[in-house]
Parts: sequence; structure tokens; C-alpha cells
Amino acid sequence: MPSNKFVHIDGIRTHYLDEGEGRPVLLLHSGEFGACAELSWEYTIPALAKHYRVIAPDWLGYGETDKVYDFGGGQARMMAHMRRFMEIMELEESDVVGNSMGGGLFSRHMATSPDTYRIRSLVLIGAGGFYPDNEHRRTMLNYDCTIEGMKGVLRALFSDPRWSEDPVYVQRRFEASTRPGAWEAIAAARFKNPTVPVREFFGRPDETPYHNITVPTLIVAGDDDKLRLPGWEQELAQQFRDVEVMLVSNTGHCPHIERPDVFNEGLLKFLAGLDNQSRRKVA
Repeated sequence: MPSNKFVHIDGIRTHYLDEGEGRPVLLLHSGEFGACAELSWEYTIPALAKHYRVIAPDWLGYGETDKVYDFGGGQARMMAHMRRFMEIMELEESDVVGNSMGGGLFSRHMATSPDTYRIRSLVLIGAGGFYPDNEHRRTMLNYDCTIEGMKGVLRALFSDPRWSEDPVYVQRRFEASTRPGAWEAIAAARFKNPTVPVREFFGRPDETPYHNITVPTLIVAGDDDKLRLPGWEQELAQQFRDVEVMLVSNTGHCPHIERPDVFNEGLLKFLAGLDNQSRRKVA
């Protein structure tokens, strides 16, 4: 089992999972209500930790990290906190794997400030590019801290209905979403000053300059992702310089959870290819 650890990042008590030895791989979880490192990466960490040191933090406001939301900085504050985590934990040259919000937020900041990051590679799972505003997204945004509400979130996230119909799994997700301050920290992003025009993130064109990202990148997509448009991964891949695409069948927004065997095999193959390149350069 991964070790539960805490570190103070500029006064913020930050929780992370730490397992394995060797080259570091940083796992960044998604942003739905109840999201956290444990639930996002429970099927990924054991496979990766056989070959690498795996670090999976809880984002600011999520999981067991302090429930803080910056009304002035928003997601920029979240990313600043994660950058400091990477600096303090000496993860600046790691491989970074991000699902949904985790990958999208990291890739946008990396693309706009490419000289700030020295990571070796980037893996985006259901992340990056245009995010449509549809009924499934609205179900996730309107989560009301009920069991039925959580079932709706899981129906939007996954292709296979077994996840939303498994009472044990639903309860785990529900409990994570109702920790003290958990709902408030995520819902705070929708609290707007009446004098400020509303600018929804979802449904707006993505103008991120992904071509500025030069590190090897793997884009992972589920073929039944209800939160994305069909073919989004191919459209996004055209904007990167060094990119591979992995389409996982019979999965939704989280292939690493629905089909961990397929995802882990593809991820390990991608990372092994980078390891071999590094060894050839040294030789």
C-alpha cells in the first residue's frame, strides 16, 4: 500500500501518496466532487511502483490537503501550489500524468510558461483541448451531496454502469465528497461577484498554445467519454510536437480506472521507451 504523507507547502498542509523507488512519476488527479489521489490512482500506483517512485498529491482543496480556495487566483493558485510541491519534493524533472482537470490545468500552464517546467514527459488522460458543456457535465457541476447525486457523477465519468451501481464504490466516493470543506472548496469556483460577467470554462474554445510543449506526450482517451466530443484526442494531438495517442475501448473519462490493465500496459510501454532513450544517450 502507498504511504500516506504530508508536507507543508508555504503553510498549506498537503497530502500525498508515495510508493516505490527510482525515477519519479507524478500523478495528478481529476477535479470532480470527491476527487482525490487515493480514488483516482488506486489501480495505477501498484503497477507503476514496481519500476518507479510514484508520488500522487491531493490538489489544493481536495482530498486531505487543506480546504483552501483563492477567490482572486482560482486555478492559478492551485497550479502555483503544485509547482511549489514539485520544487520542494524535487520532482521538477519527473514524468507527469494527469487526468481531466489535473492534466488540463498542468498542460495549460506548461504551454503558456514552457521555460518554467523541466519535466521529462507528459501524459494526458481525458485532458486538454475543448470541453463541451453538455448534460453530463451539468450533472457533475450540480452535485448536491446525496447518494443519488454521486451516482449521477459516476454515470457521467464512466462507460460501464457497474461503477454507479456498486453501493460500496458509490459510498467511498460519497464519503470523499462530504469530508469537511470538500464540497465548499470545489463549489467555491462557481461563486461569482454580481458585477463580474459570467465566463463559463466549459463550451468555450481552447486557445492554449500546446505547440509550446516539446516534451514527449501521450494522450489517452476512452472511446465512450461522455464529457468529450468524439475524436477530440486526434484534434488535440495535432497541436503537439512529439505525441502519441492511445484510445482505450469500452471506457469513459477515466480509462485508468475502468481498464487499468490496458492503461497501465500502455503507460509503462511509453515510459520504458523514454528510459531506453535516456540509456542510449548516456552510453
